[in-house]
Amino acid sequence: MADDIATLRRILKTCRTIAVVGLSAEWHRPSYFAAKYMQSHGFRIVPVNPRYAEILGERCYARLEDIPFAVDMVDVFRKPADVLPIARSAVAIGAKCLWQQLGVQNLEADALARAAGLDSVMDRCVKIEYARLFGGLNWVGVDTRVISARRPV
Repeated sequence: MADDIATLRRILKTCRTIAVVGLSAEWHRPSYFAAKYMQSHGFRIVPVNPRYAEILGERCYARLEDIPFAVDMVDVFRKPADVLPIARSAVAIGAKCLWQQLGVQNLEADALARAAGLDSVMDRCVKIEYARLFGGLNWVGVDTRVISARRPV
């Protein structure tokens, strides 16, 4: 699993199109909050949820395979038991990274993604890691061990 600072920073710098599987249209849900934050920081968010037609001003897709353009990262807001088929789909569409959100850890999906050459992250939040590594935590982030007077390259 990719969990060192340099790898997380590389992933978040290069994966600019994020398919968010399980993205909710309800503003108070963690998936919505995280996706909106990433969208406001220049990431293209691609909602994947069959329940909605549109979320955050973007067309919503029922499955990863329905997305007609390249996706860099598949960010999973689903229970761990649901992740393996999502990992298979991420590999099939040529994603670069499978990211399992906080509380989501499917080791089989992680192994499948890594075997296919994808970066794989488990039990971490894209929003929190982006804020932590690129200066968005402000004083709340003083205990992250990555705070510096120098901006990251």
